[in-house]
Amino acid sequence: MPEKTGTWLTQDAYDRLQDEYAQLTGPGRVAIANEIDERRQEGDLKENGGYHAAREEQAKQEARIARLREVLRDATVGEPPADDGIVEPGMLVVATVAGREMKFLVGSRESAEGTNFDVFSTQSPLGAAILGKKIGDETSYEAPNGKDIVVKVIAAEPFTG
Repeated sequence: MPEKTGTWLTQDAYDRLQDEYAQLTGPGRVAIANEIDERRQEGDLKENGGYHAAREEQAKQEARIARLREVLRDATVGEPPADDGIVEPGMLVVATVAGREMKFLVGSRESAEGTNFDVFSTQSPLGAAILGKKIGDETSYEAPNGKDIVVKVIAAEPFTG
């Protein structure tokens, strides 16, 4: 199976992230710049808690902008994958991982916003280990502590999120 690059997103997730990016880089930047300017006018910057809080908020906002830019630039947008039981980005997977059953999405947190299950990217050890596997396949990956973690794919269906 050819390796797919980027983050798989549904069209809805991609549109939602584009809207957030536009908000943060337009009105969001203006608002935080105004907040910093107002706080700067209050006087001594060394002891101005409001100014430092606004600068910290600006740093968080700029980090989110950078993350969104990266995700949107590298995104693979499209319909959910085929319902063929083969694990690929955009699949909701049920697997036994180290003897424990788990349900998770192979993809990106951005595409699973508002859900209550775990998300593993295709670059994560678990995601990479099961990519291309079929229902019933068993594989393993090495955990950070050096132990082999056995994984068996029980179900794999397209995430329609």
